[in-house]
Amino acid sequence: MRKIHVIGIGAGDPDQLTLQAVKALKSTDVFFVLDKGEVKSDLVQLRRDLLDAHLPEGTYRLAEARDPERDRAAGGTAYSPAVGDWRSARADIYERLIAEELGEDDTGAFLVWGDPALYDSTLGILEEVLARGAVTFSYDVVPGISSVSALVARHRTGLNRVARPVQITTGRRLAEGFPEGVDDVVVMLDAHQTFRQYADQDIDIYWGAYIGTPDEILVSGPLAETAERIERLRAEARERKGWIMDTYLLRRRPRD
Repeated sequence: MRKIHVIGIGAGDPDQLTLQAVKALKSTDVFFVLDKGEVKSDLVQLRRDLLDAHLPEGTYRLAEARDPERDRAAGGTAYSPAVGDWRSARADIYERLIAEELGEDDTGAFLVWGDPALYDSTLGILEEVLARGAVTFSYDVVPGISSVSALVARHRTGLNRVARPVQITTGRRLAEGFPEGVDDVVVMLDAHQTFRQYADQDIDIYWGAYIGTPDEILVSGPLAETAERIERLRAEARERKGWIMDTYLLRRRPRD
Protein backbone atom coordinates (compact mmCIF):
# COMPACT_ATOMS: atom_id res chain seq x y z
CA MET A 1 0.00 0.00 0.00
CA ARG A 2 1.11 3.56 -0.67
CA LYS A 3 2.29 5.48 2.39
CA ILE A 4 2.18 9.21 3.06
CA HIS A 5 4.19 11.24 5.56
CA VAL A 6 2.66 14.56 6.66
CA ILE A 7 5.77 16.33 7.91
CA GLY A 8 5.77 19.49 9.99
CA ILE A 9 8.79 21.45 8.75
CA GLY A 10 8.76 24.43 11.10
CA ALA A 11 8.39 28.07 10.22
CA GLY A 12 11.17 28.20 7.61
CA ASP A 13 14.53 27.58 9.26
CA PRO A 14 16.02 24.22 8.10
CA ASP A 15 17.51 23.83 11.59
CA GLN A 16 13.98 23.62 13.03
CA LEU A 17 13.40 20.14 11.62
CA THR A 18 13.21 17.44 14.27
CA LEU A 19 15.21 14.22 14.03
CA GLN A 20 11.93 12.42 13.41
CA ALA A 21 11.21 14.75 10.48
CA VAL A 22 14.66 14.16 8.98
CA LYS A 23 14.13 10.38 9.21
CA ALA A 24 10.80 10.78 7.43
CA LEU A 25 12.44 12.86 4.70
CA LYS A 26 15.02 10.14 4.11
CA SER A 27 12.32 7.47 3.72
CA THR A 28 10.34 9.46 1.15
CA ASP A 29 10.32 8.73 -2.60
CA VAL A 30 8.23 11.69 -3.79
CA PHE A 31 7.55 15.09 -2.19
CA PHE A 32 4.25 16.72 -3.15
CA VAL A 33 4.37 20.51 -3.47
CA LEU A 34 1.58 22.93 -4.34
CA ASP A 35 2.87 25.98 -6.21
CA LYS A 36 1.11 29.21 -5.22
CA GLY A 37 2.30 31.12 -8.29
CA GLU A 38 5.21 33.35 -9.17
CA VAL A 39 4.57 35.81 -6.35
CA LYS A 40 5.04 33.08 -3.74
CA SER A 41 7.64 31.05 -5.63
CA ASP A 42 10.10 31.59 -2.79
CA LEU A 43 7.90 29.33 -0.63
CA VAL A 44 8.70 26.46 -2.99
CA GLN A 45 12.36 27.47 -2.95
CA LEU A 46 12.36 27.40 0.87
CA ARG A 47 11.16 23.79 0.68
CA ARG A 48 13.93 22.98 -1.81
CA ASP A 49 16.50 24.63 0.47
CA LEU A 50 15.20 22.58 3.38
CA LEU A 51 15.46 19.34 1.42
CA ASP A 52 18.93 20.24 0.15
CA ALA A 53 20.02 20.88 3.75
CA HIS A 54 19.08 17.36 4.84
CA LEU A 55 19.20 15.17 1.72
CA PRO A 56 21.96 14.65 -0.86
CA GLU A 57 21.36 17.00 -3.79
CA GLY A 58 19.56 15.34 -6.67
CA THR A 59 18.37 12.33 -4.64
CA TYR A 60 14.78 13.45 -4.15
CA ARG A 61 11.87 14.01 -6.52
CA LEU A 62 9.26 16.76 -6.39
CA ALA A 63 5.77 16.42 -7.84
CA GLU A 64 4.36 19.91 -8.22
CA ALA A 65 0.87 21.20 -8.97
CA ARG A 66 -0.76 24.62 -8.94
CA ASP A 67 -2.64 25.42 -5.74
CA PRO A 68 -6.29 26.32 -6.42
CA GLU A 69 -7.35 29.88 -5.68
CA ARG A 70 -9.58 30.48 -2.67
CA ASP A 71 -12.32 33.10 -2.61
CA ARG A 72 -10.81 35.41 -0.01
CA ALA A 73 -13.54 38.00 -0.48
CA ALA A 74 -16.15 35.64 0.95
CA GLY A 75 -17.29 36.72 4.38
CA GLY A 76 -20.06 36.10 6.87
CA THR A 77 -22.09 32.97 6.14
CA ALA A 78 -20.28 32.55 2.80
CA TYR A 79 -16.87 32.05 4.47
CA SER A 80 -17.21 28.40 5.51
CA PRO A 81 -18.65 27.24 2.15
CA ALA A 82 -15.82 29.05 0.33
CA VAL A 83 -13.23 27.27 2.46
CA GLY A 84 -15.02 23.96 1.90
CA ASP A 85 -14.94 24.47 -1.88
CA TRP A 86 -11.23 25.29 -1.76
CA ARG A 87 -10.44 22.21 0.33
CA SER A 88 -12.36 19.98 -2.08
CA ALA A 89 -10.43 21.48 -5.00
CA ARG A 90 -7.22 20.69 -3.15
CA ALA A 91 -8.47 17.15 -2.50
CA ASP A 92 -8.88 16.71 -6.28
CA ILE A 93 -5.22 17.66 -6.74
CA TYR A 94 -3.97 15.49 -3.87
CA GLU A 95 -5.90 12.50 -5.23
CA ARG A 96 -4.39 12.94 -8.70
CA LEU A 97 -0.84 13.42 -7.41
CA ILE A 98 -1.00 10.31 -5.23
CA ALA A 99 -2.54 8.19 -7.99
CA GLU A 100 -0.21 9.36 -10.78
CA GLU A 101 3.08 10.07 -9.02
CA LEU A 102 3.25 7.41 -6.31
CA GLY A 103 3.83 3.74 -6.99
CA GLU A 104 1.89 1.12 -5.05
CA ASP A 105 4.84 0.47 -2.71
CA ASP A 106 6.22 4.03 -2.64
CA THR A 107 6.18 6.67 0.09
CA GLY A 108 5.18 10.26 -0.55
CA ALA A 109 5.26 13.28 1.71
CA PHE A 110 3.54 16.62 2.17
CA LEU A 111 5.78 19.25 3.77
CA VAL A 112 3.61 21.37 6.05
CA TRP A 113 4.70 24.76 7.38
CA GLY A 114 4.82 24.80 11.16
CA ASP A 115 2.82 21.93 12.66
CA PRO A 116 0.20 19.92 10.73
CA ALA A 117 -2.18 19.99 13.70
CA LEU A 118 -2.39 23.80 14.02
CA TYR A 119 -4.46 25.76 11.49
CA ASP A 120 -3.52 23.56 8.56
CA SER A 121 -5.87 21.71 6.22
CA THR A 122 -3.66 18.83 5.04
CA LEU A 123 -4.98 16.16 7.43
CA GLY A 124 -8.62 16.97 6.72
CA ILE A 125 -8.00 16.95 2.97
CA LEU A 126 -6.27 13.56 3.09
CA GLU A 127 -9.24 12.17 5.01
CA GLU A 128 -11.53 13.51 2.29
CA VAL A 129 -9.40 11.80 -0.37
CA LEU A 130 -9.55 8.50 1.51
CA ALA A 131 -13.31 8.80 1.94
CA ARG A 132 -13.75 9.07 -1.84
CA GLY A 133 -12.22 5.61 -2.24
CA ALA A 134 -10.46 6.22 -5.56
CA VAL A 135 -6.97 5.78 -4.06
CA THR A 136 -5.88 4.00 -0.90
CA PHE A 137 -2.93 4.79 1.32
CA SER A 138 -1.86 4.93 4.93
CA TYR A 139 -0.42 8.06 6.46
CA ASP A 140 1.39 9.24 9.55
CA VAL A 141 1.98 12.69 11.02
CA VAL A 142 5.31 14.15 12.11
CA PRO A 143 4.80 17.14 14.43
CA GLY A 144 6.71 20.32 13.71
CA ILE A 145 7.76 23.54 15.40
CA SER A 146 4.84 25.88 14.82
CA SER A 147 5.11 29.57 14.04
CA VAL A 148 3.56 30.12 17.46
CA SER A 149 6.38 28.29 19.24
CA ALA A 150 8.98 29.99 17.05
CA LEU A 151 7.42 33.42 17.70
CA VAL A 152 7.62 33.27 21.49
CA ALA A 153 11.08 31.70 21.34
CA ARG A 154 12.38 34.55 19.20
CA HIS A 155 10.83 37.06 21.61
CA ARG A 156 12.21 35.13 24.62
CA THR A 157 8.84 34.91 26.32
CA GLY A 158 6.27 32.24 27.15
CA LEU A 159 2.85 31.60 25.69
CA ASN A 160 1.11 31.77 29.05
CA ARG A 161 1.68 33.19 32.49
CA VAL A 162 1.59 31.27 35.78
CA ALA A 163 -1.70 29.43 36.22
CA ARG A 164 -3.28 31.39 33.36
CA PRO A 165 -4.77 30.06 30.10
CA VAL A 166 -3.72 31.02 26.59
CA GLN A 167 -6.00 31.04 23.56
CA ILE A 168 -5.03 30.61 19.91
CA THR A 169 -7.45 32.21 17.47
CA THR A 170 -7.72 33.94 14.11
CA GLY A 171 -7.92 37.56 13.09
CA ARG A 172 -11.49 36.96 11.94
CA ARG A 173 -12.50 35.80 15.42
CA LEU A 174 -10.50 38.50 17.22
CA ALA A 175 -12.47 41.11 15.26
CA GLU A 176 -15.57 39.86 17.11
CA GLY A 177 -14.03 40.80 20.46
CA PHE A 178 -11.19 39.97 22.82
CA PRO A 179 -11.82 36.49 24.30
CA GLU A 180 -13.39 36.61 27.75
CA GLY A 181 -11.42 35.25 30.70
CA VAL A 182 -8.16 35.15 28.73
CA ASP A 183 -5.33 37.68 28.92
CA ASP A 184 -2.88 35.97 26.54
CA VAL A 185 -4.13 35.53 22.96
CA VAL A 186 -2.16 34.25 19.98
CA VAL A 187 -3.55 35.45 16.65
CA MET A 188 -2.96 33.72 13.31
CA LEU A 189 -4.29 34.25 9.79
CA ASP A 190 -4.91 37.96 10.31
CA ALA A 191 -4.86 39.77 6.97
CA HIS A 192 -6.40 42.95 8.37
CA GLN A 193 -4.19 43.87 11.36
CA THR A 194 -7.06 43.39 13.78
CA PHE A 195 -4.77 44.27 16.69
CA ARG A 196 -5.49 47.94 15.83
CA GLN A 197 -8.90 47.57 17.52
CA TYR A 198 -7.15 47.21 20.86
CA ALA A 199 -4.44 49.88 20.58
CA ASP A 200 -6.17 52.00 23.25
CA GLN A 201 -5.94 49.23 25.87
CA ASP A 202 -3.14 48.17 28.22
CA ILE A 203 -1.89 45.38 25.99
CA ASP A 204 1.59 44.34 24.89
CA ILE A 205 2.18 42.76 21.49
CA TYR A 206 4.82 40.28 20.35
CA TRP A 207 4.67 40.28 16.55
CA GLY A 208 6.67 38.42 13.94
CA ALA A 209 6.62 38.00 10.16
CA TYR A 210 8.46 35.44 7.98
CA ILE A 211 9.58 33.82 11.23
CA GLY A 212 12.53 31.49 10.83
CA THR A 213 13.53 32.85 7.40
CA PRO A 214 16.17 35.38 6.33
CA ASP A 215 13.36 37.95 5.94
CA GLU A 216 12.24 37.64 9.59
CA ILE A 217 10.85 40.82 11.20
CA LEU A 218 10.18 41.09 14.94
CA VAL A 219 8.50 43.86 16.94
CA SER A 220 7.40 43.88 20.57
CA GLY A 221 6.22 46.40 23.12
CA PRO A 222 3.09 48.28 24.23
CA LEU A 223 0.49 47.99 21.49
CA ALA A 224 -0.33 51.71 21.67
CA GLU A 225 3.29 52.51 20.82
CA THR A 226 4.00 49.79 18.25
CA ALA A 227 0.75 49.37 16.26
CA GLU A 228 1.60 52.02 13.65
CA ARG A 229 5.14 50.72 13.25
CA ILE A 230 3.90 47.15 12.72
CA GLU A 231 1.38 48.36 10.13
CA ARG A 232 4.11 50.22 8.26
CA LEU A 233 6.60 47.34 8.38
CA ARG A 234 3.91 44.89 7.32
CA ALA A 235 2.83 47.03 4.36
CA GLU A 236 6.43 47.55 3.23
CA ALA A 237 7.22 43.82 3.49
CA ARG A 238 4.09 42.82 1.61
CA GLU A 239 4.86 45.33 -1.14
CA ARG A 240 8.44 44.08 -1.40
CA LYS A 241 7.67 40.33 -1.45
CA GLY A 242 4.08 40.23 -2.68
CA TRP A 243 2.92 38.15 0.32
CA ILE A 244 3.31 38.00 4.08
CA MET A 245 2.90 35.41 6.83
CA ASP A 246 2.75 36.85 10.34
CA THR A 247 1.68 35.82 13.82
CA TYR A 248 1.38 37.72 17.08
CA LEU A 249 0.72 37.37 20.78
CA LEU A 250 -1.44 39.94 22.58
CA ARG A 251 -0.87 40.12 26.33
CA ARG A 252 -3.05 42.17 28.68
CA ARG A 253 -1.13 43.81 31.48
CA PRO A 254 -2.18 42.87 35.03
CA ARG A 255 -5.26 44.74 36.20
CA ASP A 256 -5.61 46.11 39.71
